[in-house]
Amino acid sequence: MHHPATAAFPVFSLPNDFSACPNITMNQAKRPRAEVSSQPRLYPDRVNGSMGYQSKVRVTDKYKVVGFISSGTYGRVYKALGRQGQPGEFAIKKFKPDKEGEQASYTGISQSAVREMALCSELNHPNVIRLIEIILEDKCIFMVFEYAEHDLLQIIHHHTQQPRHPIPPTTIKSIMFQLLNGCQYLHTNWVLHRDLKPANIMVTSSGEVRIGDLGLARLSYKPLHSLYSGDKVVVTIWYRAPELLLGSRHYTPAVDLWAVGCIFAELLSLRPIFKGEEAKMDSKKTVPFQRNQMQKIVDIMGLPTKERWPLLTSTPEYSQLPTLQPPISHGHHHHHGHHYQAQRQAGSVSQLEKWYYNTINQHTNSGPGPSSAPLASLGAEGYKLLAGLLEYDPEKRLTAAAALQHPFFTTGDPVSSNCFAGLKTEYPHRRVSQDDNDIRTSSLPGTKRSGLPDDTLARPLKRAKEG
Repeated sequence: MHHPATAAFPVFSLPNDFSACPNITMNQAKRPRAEVSSQPRLYPDRVNGSMGYQSKVRVTDKYKVVGFISSGTYGRVYKALGRQGQPGEFAIKKFKPDKEGEQASYTGISQSAVREMALCSELNHPNVIRLIEIILEDKCIFMVFEYAEHDLLQIIHHHTQQPRHPIPPTTIKSIMFQLLNGCQYLHTNWVLHRDLKPANIMVTSSGEVRIGDLGLARLSYKPLHSLYSGDKVVVTIWYRAPELLLGSRHYTPAVDLWAVGCIFAELLSLRPIFKGEEAKMDSKKTVPFQRNQMQKIVDIMGLPTKERWPLLTSTPEYSQLPTLQPPISHGHHHHHGHHYQAQRQAGSVSQLEKWYYNTINQHTNSGPGPSSAPLASLGAEGYKLLAGLLEYDPEKRLTAAAALQHPFFTTGDPVSSNCFAGLKTEYPHRRVSQDDNDIRTSSLPGTKRSGLPDDTLARPLKRAKEG
């Protein structure tokens, strides 16, 4: 994987437009930066005045909480309205203070919260969720984000309801373009997201895609420093790239592009393409080989080979590959001699093309007329984009910038900046509970820390959303 061709250590200066694809008209309006309040704060304003860390403001003085959205290892997310004339709706993420064991002693702010605050304060792009402000109150951190009515998990789920019906191809194309555009911005600014999945991709009611939940994101401009050592396990397992499954310790933005490929496949088929079961750590906190997840990938992609992926043999878990079943003989264990070798060679053949065409040519009974296989219009270019994103070798995998230039986006229907454009139906709104909407309560049921050293280890278990 090659680093983006930008000046060394760029300072978040990518223009907020869809310039990667100049012949496609997208919304180029620059979004406002986060506002600076006149209240006292812990730190002076930065030169560009984009973010204030407020210590003398109570969250309930500025915002009226209207409901509870979700909870996770970090704390809880609430929906709110502004009390001081701020337009729009907000999602307030409340981080609970870190505690040692069962004692209520304050030990500081979790690594995950610090990362998310630091990165979100700097990022400013139409396809990345916007942080409005950070409020510190009673040793709790409140991150106030713009509110997004939908997320991809919710949209996919809606389409699985009877009668099951595919997501329209124009919607998929717009979501993919906006998602890749957000990824390109992050990667150009040396940020790896590392936890891309449908639940973390927000969609506003006006059809704008926003990458959310940067709690696992981190800067990648120190290539000699192992990004693996600090966190051990990163990325929800179904979206985890093969180089991570094989123990790679110096990974690159390519891990995010594999996850984008998995999301593309899930938008097409309405189910995770590689739905494995996670092997848990042992008592010594050693990370096990995720055999089941790797097998799910091999079943569709074939076995990786050093011809397809030259650096495969240098991955720490390379010796585990012979324990996997080739797709053509999956479930059979009677290999002998040269038959076994022939099976291995045949087993390296990818079944992805077959999977893709079976998926897009599925006929539906919903809707009148000849469009009984509505996804068929995505055609061969859709397969080529998917194959480029789900490339075993991270060096050969499409970058976000290259994917944005893919013919998939310039053939057929034009890309819209509103992924809901032309849709006759409206997606259901996010569920907001009224039962537990007191943002000031210190009790946080269901978020016990289980003695984990920091939030990142438990993160993959949550499906919480940012708003």
